[in-house]
Amino acid sequence: MKPVVLSALCLWLLVACTPVEKLSHSTEELQQSELLADIFEDYFYADLALDPLQATYVGETQFNGELANTFSDTYRSQRQLLEEEFLMALDAVNYAQLSDADKLSYDLFQRERKIALERLQFPTHLLPLNQMYNYANQLARLGSGESAQPFDTYEDYQNWLNRMRAIPDIFLQIQANLQQGLATDVTQPRIIMQRVLEQIRAHVVEDVATSLYFQPLANFPEGFTQAQRTALTEAYVQVIENQVVPAYRALAEYIESEYIPRTRTTDIGLSHLPQGKEWYAFEVKRQTTTNLTPDEIHALGLAEVARIHQAIADIMDDVGFAGDLAAFFEFTRDNPQFHYASPEAMLADYQDFAAQVEARVLDLFHEDMLPQAGYEIRRVEPFREQTASSGSYEVPAEDGSRPGIFYLNTYGLSARPTWAKGPLTLHEAIPGHHYQVALQREMTNLPRFRRYNVVVAFAEGWGLYTESLGDEFGLYDSYDRYGQLIAELWRSIRLVVDTGIHWKGWSKQQVLDYMYANAPVKEARAVSEAERFIVLPGQALAYKVGMLKIHELRQRAQQRLADKFDVRDFHREVLRHGSIPLSVLEREIERWLDSETSD
Repeated sequence: MKPVVLSALCLWLLVACTPVEKLSHSTEELQQSELLADIFEDYFYADLALDPLQATYVGETQFNGELANTFSDTYRSQRQLLEEEFLMALDAVNYAQLSDADKLSYDLFQRERKIALERLQFPTHLLPLNQMYNYANQLARLGSGESAQPFDTYEDYQNWLNRMRAIPDIFLQIQANLQQGLATDVTQPRIIMQRVLEQIRAHVVEDVATSLYFQPLANFPEGFTQAQRTALTEAYVQVIENQVVPAYRALAEYIESEYIPRTRTTDIGLSHLPQGKEWYAFEVKRQTTTNLTPDEIHALGLAEVARIHQAIADIMDDVGFAGDLAAFFEFTRDNPQFHYASPEAMLADYQDFAAQVEARVLDLFHEDMLPQAGYEIRRVEPFREQTASSGSYEVPAEDGSRPGIFYLNTYGLSARPTWAKGPLTLHEAIPGHHYQVALQREMTNLPRFRRYNVVVAFAEGWGLYTESLGDEFGLYDSYDRYGQLIAELWRSIRLVVDTGIHWKGWSKQQVLDYMYANAPVKEARAVSEAERFIVLPGQALAYKVGMLKIHELRQRAQQRLADKFDVRDFHREVLRHGSIPLSVLEREIERWLDSETSD
């Protein structure tokens, strides 16, 4: 393991001060490249030391027994110092002597450090819980043995035991942050915390054997001795009964009795909080990686909704539907032919569609641009299915011990129409998130901060772009195409309602009314989507903005390359740099097009 370096400026400065006049250009370029690589590597490990849980997710096992209090003021101060120090460290690098590839990494690293520092200006730590990213749920999933935390060796079990012992203090910190939020008028809307309360209560069990935290004890790997099993079982039961479950119970009681009664009931947007307008404008910039304003994005969403409605009207003609758009929405939403008979049938249909994509993927992608890691499609766990999105993706373990996972929500089958399977599978699994993210993780030529980085506008823009590839794969019929348009319509609606909530002061009912009027959605999904936008301001904007940019760049490439255009080459160029801001993607595609047309 490389040692963690939190203060290495002297070393870097010594290297940077080597007399350069005696070095050849190639030698100095190599020196600067190595210096930059050292900065990246040192930051990577310093970052993981500060947030050990993140280390577990990226496959670095040396911190698996540690659990940092990332909600504390101490952590925030340490985070600020880390970002400032490594931003300063870049001054030791001679940018002019870097290769183009290193300049790209330098620019991305510098940008990330600046954004991280800017984000610390806003009190995100006072909103530590929501129904989408509930830390209490995250820990339970890790403790179940079904996520990134390994349970393969006796040491693994001891590591998780140590982490469980840290849970009560962290939950007390979360409670303290919530209390500070009440004092400073920085709170979640009441409906959100009612959802969170339900999730936390699910882990307050009377019988420890029914806890997710108990599951590793029911699934010991082969090779454990009886003495080890007995000792671990006793230790786990003691910690779960006396520390973990009481911590969940205390947090739930605080949220129910003290926090919820003082939360917001009508003003659901970020703009209603202190610094709210500035906070949301920052999130729009961070999430979209553009300079688009909230008002511009709102207008773009309205225009896209109108355009897609017209495209759906064309589908209505194709299938011979007699009626208006609202009637077609009702038909495709409510007719039993579009409903799955069971969760098992839904899962099987998605798995079958994915297999068909796999058989055709080389039509649109070069073989060397396919990830080595495999993936699975799994149902969302019962304890979070009521509030989870329709689908989500979890990255594979770097060591191959865990595949990528497309979590499919099978709750409320009447709200999960059959025509959604194509776009959702393409987006979450292949060639969407799994291909893009898993491939990025496998790009060992990139600095590790780039291999593990996620730029939402790129990653989600790519996911939404891939939904339109169903026709090129030859897998879409008219209703599949309709499903793709509905998925794109949803992302366009998000532009309208996200800015509506957080910039224009819309109520939750205004959001729902707009959804019902413009898409074939049932209450279960409409409510979960609306509540998602409430707690993730700006995140929903990234999908459509990113997709539009990728489509724009593809059209530009087709126009400039004409007969020389090969979509597989275009996809290679989009993916080969990993997850990057949209402005950087545009620059890199332009460079590629210049090189392809220079002769």
